[in-house]
Amino acid sequence: MGTTQRTRAEAGRDNDQMKIFAGRHTKALARRICEHLGMALGDAKTFEFPDGELLVKLDEDVRGRDCYVVLSTCEPVNDNVMELLIFIDCLRRASAQRVCAVLPYFGYGRQDRKDEGRVPITAKLVANLITGARADRVLAIDLHAAQIQGFFDLPMDHLTAAPVFLDYFRSIREELGDLCLVSPDVGNMKVAEKVANLLGGDLAIIHKQRLSGSHVVSSNLIGNVDGKTVLMFDDMISTAGTVCEAARLVKQRGAKRVIAAATHAVLVGPALERLTAAPIDRIVVTDTIPIDGRCDVIRDRVTVLSVGPLLGDAIHNIHHNLSVSALFRDKVGPKR
Repeated sequence: MGTTQRTRAEAGRDNDQMKIFAGRHTKALARRICEHLGMALGDAKTFEFPDGELLVKLDEDVRGRDCYVVLSTCEPVNDNVMELLIFIDCLRRASAQRVCAVLPYFGYGRQDRKDEGRVPITAKLVANLITGARADRVLAIDLHAAQIQGFFDLPMDHLTAAPVFLDYFRSIREELGDLCLVSPDVGNMKVAEKVANLLGGDLAIIHKQRLSGSHVVSSNLIGNVDGKTVLMFDDMISTAGTVCEAARLVKQRGAKRVIAAATHAVLVGPALERLTAAPIDRIVVTDTIPIDGRCDVIRDRVTVLSVGPLLGDAIHNIHHNLSVSALFRDKVGPKR
């Protein structure tokens, strides 16, 4: 039974047993989750001492309750990781029955393997820290690599923002016209194929070469985009090298217009400068990472969708010991 179908009395009983808290940089998203669930955001504060140390203080009782900490480990990454660990420890010491770390964006996710000698696997290290802080469960959206699920020695739910994007693009489907889904790299090909089937469109794939952490060359396009609206899906836009190079390539091959969609708007380094100059008509992202005015220079081209209801439904199902994967039945699921 969905959240909206419950009676007020049932919702009230749930709210007594469940608490949702937020880190300093994820309060807006946490409030959207709470609005969807019909409850108030948990009362807690994070203080920063002059030397940079953090203190989390709960201003309400959590004894015996199911607690969720909504905190994206985005920039400032290390501060947010430390705040998450302290938050989990604080809830544990306050006798919460169960603590779930809700990570709309999982930082360090790109350091998921040893791609050269003498380097760490930092994604596993962060997973170990969260486990060591005694979290009971982790909930994340669109991990950069699906195998990160196995880094956690505790239950881990991996969501995808694809249903949020699908609802939006279905609402403007007539405007899109002749559509072609383009995967900006081979890793996202399966997701692009599923979206193409659901929206009704062709499929094309770009072969890219990464020359460095911030320099990408898109050299070849497999498929026809001539005269079509190109829709590109990716898990994140970081320095924007991949998406901007891909946009130029499809424009050279005759694309009528280009729309870029990504779950996580990391947008660091030269990203905004590149996006400003790129032939991209619309950029659609979610609020897993707070925008906070960072996109003002391209705000006329940016659309921000909320994953609050998606996370709210997942939290509701976890709290009631229901299936989380059922949320994606007959829809695009997360990367496998």
